[in-house]
Amino acid sequence: MRNEKTRIKIGEIDYGIFYSVILLLAIGVVMIYSASSYYAMFKEGDSMVYLKKQIIWSVTGLISMVLMMNHDYHKLKKITPHLLIIAIPLLIAVFFFPAVNGAKRWIQLGPLSFQPSEYTKYVVVLFLAMSLDLKGDGVKKFWTGIVPYLGVSGFFAALILAEKNLSIAAIIMIVTYIMLFVAGGRIQDLVGKVAPVLLTAVLFFIFGESYRRARMLNFLNPWKDPAGDGYQLIQSFYALGAGGITGLGLGQSRQKTLYMPEPHNDFIFSIIGEELGLIGCLVIILLFILFVWKGIKVAITAKDNYGTLLAIGITSIIAVQAIINIAVVTGSMPVTGVPMPFISYGGTSLVINMIAMGILLNISRQCNK
Repeated sequence: MRNEKTRIKIGEIDYGIFYSVILLLAIGVVMIYSASSYYAMFKEGDSMVYLKKQIIWSVTGLISMVLMMNHDYHKLKKITPHLLIIAIPLLIAVFFFPAVNGAKRWIQLGPLSFQPSEYTKYVVVLFLAMSLDLKGDGVKKFWTGIVPYLGVSGFFAALILAEKNLSIAAIIMIVTYIMLFVAGGRIQDLVGKVAPVLLTAVLFFIFGESYRRARMLNFLNPWKDPAGDGYQLIQSFYALGAGGITGLGLGQSRQKTLYMPEPHNDFIFSIIGEELGLIGCLVIILLFILFVWKGIKVAITAKDNYGTLLAIGITSIIAVQAIINIAVVTGSMPVTGVPMPFISYGGTSLVINMIAMGILLNISRQCNK
């Protein structure tokens, strides 16, 4: 078994990961300005208000990434328990702040806001990587090697679910499942026992809330309620259809002119499709594929099991979010609020994702070349 006692040799970062992230970030900044300019002028009186904020967050994220990629990831083990404990009051604190769009997900302090669920999903990955590394072959035992981790992840997922954030709660459980598989969990346990339970839970929570049930039914036929629950998805279809192969041209979207609600957020991929066409969408998808491929390669060649599990967890979060976002925008699954990593507008998500990229890059610096 590989462990962190193996001699550590600091080398170069994985430039495939680095450049794919930088390109996605650059595309995000450009497309946020393009998608939000009309909306920002109408709502805020300044067409560049969202661009200015995103640039500040992007620079903050880049600085954080550089700092973390030069910080030995093994040192994170010492603070992981504290980070996990801190997540609990943060997730509870959101209930003392006003709801935004019917959901309590943010801690708002003046002009600044923080979304604890974005922080929590990576903290859970840090905990799983550390604990599963210590558990070793013990993960092959169902009741003592798999159930406790599902319990911990399920606890945090439940807190996030109480905020009416099913998407992030689902991502935490999906990534937990992936990490248990990579750690050595038995296929018969994960497929025969865990998967049916998780699937049943997802269906229960979807159909247990009226607004989620409405989303599911409208996903199957959004034209049944074109002015209500099906509106956003229909506008996404219009945007993607209008873009065709080559797009209408950068800045030429029609759906962003107050047809698409908040076009710079979760549905920014549809605006990209409208302005840059299928070609632009494929470029973004290929960049995510490159990132995932390189992330898996880093996990395979990591110096120790902790590095492998941490790399898989970080890569999985980005991969799962990207897949869900693209699936939602293209009508392949029910509408849910999952931002596209590095591209959708949002400070908390971007900065925390960039910190995670710094950790992943540091793991790549210590890989067996």
